[in-house]
Formats: sequence, structure tokens, C-alpha cells
Amino acid sequence: MQSTLGEKIRHHRKEKGYSLDKLAELTQSSKSYIWELENRDTRKPSGEKLTRIARALSVTTDYLLDEKAQPDEAVVKEAFFRKFNSLDPDDQQRIQDMIEAWGKNK
Repeated sequence: MQSTLGEKIRHHRKEKGYSLDKLAELTQSSKSYIWELENRDTRKPSGEKLTRIARALSVTTDYLLDEKAQPDEAVVKEAFFRKFNSLDPDDQQRIQDMIEAWGKNK
């Protein structure tokens, strides 16, 4: 199944329960810009906008741009690790400590 950029944005926006307004706010865009991305194939976002959209939707930019890519577990994990890597070192350490604590309970 092939999906366009706009279809993927709309699908993941709705999956997360975001309105156009909410996604626009999260990506520092306008509501009309997000609508145009979803509904007009002629709009192509800049790399910066695409990155913000991917982060807000917890996917990767590669996934959004590849019409053949499907939202599988690997895409979700890669998006998570990109977010994790962008955290400051103290927050990364807190998350690692939580994971280790959960692992000890098994």
C-alpha cells in the first residue's frame, strides 16, 4: 500500500488525536499550512518543517517521504531513539535508570 506524505501526516495526526490546530502548534506552523500538506500534493515542506512534523507524530522523516514505507515497529523505535538522543544527558540518564529498575523487577 502506497501512501503520500499528506495521507501519512493526516493518518498519524488523527491516530494521536491531534487537531490541525494542535499539530500546527507543535510544529510551529499554521493550521492552513498543515491542511495544505495533507490535501495538496504540490506542497513540499522544508527539511526543518518535515523534521518538526515527524517528531510531533513520532515517526521519521524517511518514513514520511518514502511512499512505500509502512508505519512498522522499526519506524516507531527509530523515532523514539532520535527523541532520546536529542535529550540532555541528565534526562537520558534518568530514562536509562528507569529502564534498569524495571528490568530488575522481572
